Amino acid sequence: MPAPPLLPPIGLRLARTARDVGAALDAELAAAGGSTATWQVLLLLHAERWGTQRQLAEAIGIRGATLTHHLNRMERDGLVERHRDPDNRRVQVVGLTAEGERLFGRLRTVALAFDERLRAPLSDEELSQLAGGLERLRAAVEPTEHDAAGSRS
Repeated sequence: MPAPPLLPPIGLRLARTARDVGAALDAELAAAGGSTATWQVLLLLHAERWGTQRQLAEAIGIRGATLTHHLNRMERDGLVERHRDPDNRRVQVVGLTAEGERLFGRLRTVALAFDERLRAPLSDEELSQLAGGLERLRAAVEPTEHDAAGSRS
């Protein structure tokens, strides 16, 4: 029987790190009047890199119902406005209001400073290695064509 590893499993370490970094980012965004969820929605809307409300949810990585909850709150707070697409009444079009643009600017400043804080202890080479390593880990858990075929049988 092989000896147990000296370090905790990589998945556990990654999950803990993601939780801690996410909580720290959310705390900083909250101090500026936002949240991670609000920042993600504002960022995508500001960049206009979305289509339908469903595509926006997929881009963020949340379910449509969860996005609806966030958009309802953001609409109440005057950050976004929604209306039906005149060409397809089933589609909700979401846009930023002037207040949403102002909050985007504040949260962008916080997010950029947070990113600098995370990058500070790492060299350019280490950042490149980290990015590559994270991409390889993500690819290792991506469903394969074989997995998809197996789930259909």
